[in-house]
Amino acid sequence: MPLPPAPTKRAALLSPDAIDAPAASTKAPRRGSRTTENARGNGPRALELFDDHSQGAAAPRVATPPAPEVARQIETKPRPVPQPEVAPAAPQARAERAPERAPVPTTPPAPAPVAASPAPRARNGAQESARPRRAKSTGPTKLFVLDTNVLLHDPMCLFRFEEHDVFLPMIVLEELDGHKKGTTEVARNGRQTSRTLDALAGAKDADIAKGLKLDTTGHREAGGKLFFQTSPLDYTLPTSLPQGKADNQILGVVQALRNLYAQDRPGQPKQEVVLVSKDINMRVKARALGLAADDYQNDKTLEDGDLLYAGSYALPADFWTRQSKTVESWQSGSSTFYRISGPIVPNLYINQFVFFEAPGEPSMYARVTEIRDKTAVLKTLKDYASGKNAVWGVSTRNREQNFAMNLLMDPDIDFVTLTGTAGTGKTLMALASGLTQVLDDRRYTEIIMTRATVSVGEDIGFLPGTEEEKMGPWMGALDDNLEFLAKGDGGGAGEWGRAATNELIRSRIKIKSMNFMRGRTFLNKYVIIDEAQNLTPKQMKTLITRAGPGTKIICMGNLAQIDTPYLTEGSSGLTFAVDKFKGWPHSGHITLARGERSRLADFASEVL
Repeated sequence: MPLPPAPTKRAALLSPDAIDAPAASTKAPRRGSRTTENARGNGPRALELFDDHSQGAAAPRVATPPAPEVARQIETKPRPVPQPEVAPAAPQARAERAPERAPVPTTPPAPAPVAASPAPRARNGAQESARPRRAKSTGPTKLFVLDTNVLLHDPMCLFRFEEHDVFLPMIVLEELDGHKKGTTEVARNGRQTSRTLDALAGAKDADIAKGLKLDTTGHREAGGKLFFQTSPLDYTLPTSLPQGKADNQILGVVQALRNLYAQDRPGQPKQEVVLVSKDINMRVKARALGLAADDYQNDKTLEDGDLLYAGSYALPADFWTRQSKTVESWQSGSSTFYRISGPIVPNLYINQFVFFEAPGEPSMYARVTEIRDKTAVLKTLKDYASGKNAVWGVSTRNREQNFAMNLLMDPDIDFVTLTGTAGTGKTLMALASGLTQVLDDRRYTEIIMTRATVSVGEDIGFLPGTEEEKMGPWMGALDDNLEFLAKGDGGGAGEWGRAATNELIRSRIKIKSMNFMRGRTFLNKYVIIDEAQNLTPKQMKTLITRAGPGTKIICMGNLAQIDTPYLTEGSSGLTFAVDKFKGWPHSGHITLARGERSRLADFASEVL
């Protein structure tokens, strides 16, 4: 059977079930697919792809498909008007603020999370107006009091609270003013927050006394108001708390607001007051005083690190028994292809690895290359554990390493993420595949290596020399792996002589600092980002967007060794990249599980 033609567009990966879904259905579409109606005319409806996957345990924001009469309006009008039963009224006439209007909810009322993520943007030029808006919560709104560290952590946090209101104490503005000087990330966030506050206060018909509407600057997802402390508030704190400390003043403001909004008043409905802070001690003190406090959750990609996409999927033991009648197979070159169907297909992603291992039966290792309708195509892998397929003298030693090497050596994969504990071979495999594709295959012109310069302990001060000399102490992993690769085993680079090999390798490897990446474009480069778990999502975006035509980027890191303050497994830039790129046809991820450095390193990783 000949190999079926490759999809001509990304829409071919979508399932037609999403088109034929009934109007009242609230079932989420299959991962990586969503359909939209054609904005104009009655011609064929175009399919657009959205990256709207559920993140960990958080509830996915799934838009209900429009009813037939709403769909016809979408086809004939450039800006659809939601029906009353689909979306509530405008923010200025919210049901919770107007008791005389009875809301008509379509779902049970539930309070919104503390900091919900905004609706994802349409990709491939699709109009956002062609999608029905998610109905806002009909429950009571809350008043969130923000700590200074939240504004310095995410300058866009003011617009992440949906229909709820935000309150800024005067001491927060004073602290914000003290952090605006300098070139650090905190100082930049402080200046951006100040510009945002100035834009809100300078909007037309803005009245600080009545609250500033958060949607006046184009952030339609924010339906609440921003309030400033314009007058002294009466509160009483325990005498053991110093009154002059900024944290205690914020706690006093929260206590005063809780008493003020405890009862309904004319023009002032009852509201729950919640303190939002990134400071753990601040939240503990607030709860000790009987005040509601919560962490800022919008920066977290996943609630639990165990929910991170692993990149591999174990087929059930009865897989071949169930698929014996429906599976199709064909040969193309040295690879075998299988077309499968069944309930496991909705759980698969493009470029995800699947494997079948059972006692007494042959094992199978493959990669998902196509998902069409209710079927998936699997392609068997190249075995890099064999000596004849060694990459720069390096052979893989376990299943996950073989998966990773197939991603690293595939020219159609532009972005690869590798995670795993110490000693799993991330840097060695990335360098070996890079040297092979640069020196032997001439696929890339050179290797560019960088990493986050975050110390495990105290800093040793300024370092002399050029950019590469300053980055030298941070590149010990590079030197260790190059020493291993340059030795050779009689059939690789060792035949040229150690000195000549080292000189040739060094001439094709450039060490760059991330501090000077802004504005650069890499053409036909093999870029390795080491220790990527110490990057923020913003820094990760800055690095990945440097890629030009023909460039491949490899991000590696161990999520259990994060040294950057205020970053966790859920908020790391590496976690962010893994979750956002899963399912993209030109990216791949694998989690390396088994250490191969030494028995001492493996035992230490388990018990320490």
